[in-house]
Amino acid sequence: MDKITETVNVEKLALDLLSDRRHGAVKAGAEELRKADEFSEGYKDFLNRSKTERETVSFAVEAAEKAGFKPFDAAQKYQAGDKVYYNNRGKAICLAVIGRQGTKNGVRIAAAHIDSPRIDLKPIPLYESNELAMLKTHYYGGIKKYQWTAIPLSMHGKIVRRDGSELTVSVGEKAGEPQFCITDILPHLGKDQMAKKLGEAFTGEDLNILAGSLPVGDEKGEQLFKLNVMKILNEQYGIVEEDLISAELEFVPAFPAADIGFDRSMVGAYGHDDRVCAYPALEAILDCEVPEQTVITVLADKEEIGSVGNTGLASEYLDYFVADLAAQDGEEARHVLSKSNCLSADVSAAYDPNYAYAFEANNSTYLNRGIGISKYTGSRGKGGSNDASAEFLGWVRRIFDDNDVVWQIGELGKVDQGGGGTVALEVARLNADVIDVGVPVLSMHSPFEVVSKLDVYMAYKGFKAYFEA
Repeated sequence: MDKITETVNVEKLALDLLSDRRHGAVKAGAEELRKADEFSEGYKDFLNRSKTERETVSFAVEAAEKAGFKPFDAAQKYQAGDKVYYNNRGKAICLAVIGRQGTKNGVRIAAAHIDSPRIDLKPIPLYESNELAMLKTHYYGGIKKYQWTAIPLSMHGKIVRRDGSELTVSVGEKAGEPQFCITDILPHLGKDQMAKKLGEAFTGEDLNILAGSLPVGDEKGEQLFKLNVMKILNEQYGIVEEDLISAELEFVPAFPAADIGFDRSMVGAYGHDDRVCAYPALEAILDCEVPEQTVITVLADKEEIGSVGNTGLASEYLDYFVADLAAQDGEEARHVLSKSNCLSADVSAAYDPNYAYAFEANNSTYLNRGIGISKYTGSRGKGGSNDASAEFLGWVRRIFDDNDVVWQIGELGKVDQGGGGTVALEVARLNADVIDVGVPVLSMHSPFEVVSKLDVYMAYKGFKAYFEA
């Protein structure tokens, strides 16, 4: 037939040749939406119980032991289906299910981080000024400082007393407990503040936490407001001011996770970055029975400040864990790692129509289009990026398609707008294949981020399919 007069079924041709950019709810169907709602109830409970990296590890250990996981022992010989975990100092954790092939053909890793931007106390935090007791802070991770003022905060962390005894604290989460805040100036007197650029209106030294307003005793003496706070802390926790030096105290938003929208299709909460990937990766390995290859979920600390320290993935603990597993099979760790691959489970930036100027619409991830794949992150010319290979991306894509995982692909905003990084670089240096896969987030790094329930569930399905492929 002459091509000019050939009849074309445009709808079928588009279906066959063009990318399917339909809304995820259309692709998934009503039953998957129901499962997403159910899965998100567990996720919200996790968020409320896991506002710090230490609390997340405690949650993971409890859930793992309920699922039959045991503390890892390098001297013990494990069999296919055995489930183990390694708790790194209470701030990071590796969980593994031993596969039928063991480690000889590599391992499969899902790597998420469990630290989030927050407000930390300085080593000597407590002071008083003009009849108010205040706490000096040092913010952690990339924040917009103004977002942390005039919101309720809770205090979480650990204190090590002079005698070596340890104390875990959480204040401000339960009904009836006191909360805290960082004050802001009223608009009536805010002329000077509002004349400044947004990034200069607050400095790190301005983020002082309001801790009390009553003096101790009959107002005779010095530092009575500071002393009153220390008196309360001593009575409740048996600590003195010097004990705050050996403490890790974090202030985070006090509000709980909540459904967002009339349709309740989204979850708003603190800490989606990156617990929205950590939870599905954790649940996926808890539900994994006997995979072909050994699978690992690692929940890492300190990604928000460069994956540094002995609980960040720039450390060697994941390498050592894989090396111990490899040794059980008589394999060299370097050979196992070179045959391994990893889903770097970190969030992507969801397209926000309020800030459309920052995104390139064709290459962005969106709420409700499923788990997001990022071939590369970095900034300005892919600087600081892992940039996964076409072969590995093709393999991951097939796994998702074969298991009805709704997925999408995108970049972190326009090319020269900015950028960011993940733990992908730290795993890639082990000579493993790595790609970033995660849930799109609105208002990322703010005290109240938003994600789609469908996307959270598709992250779980994606990690589980990856482990079982």
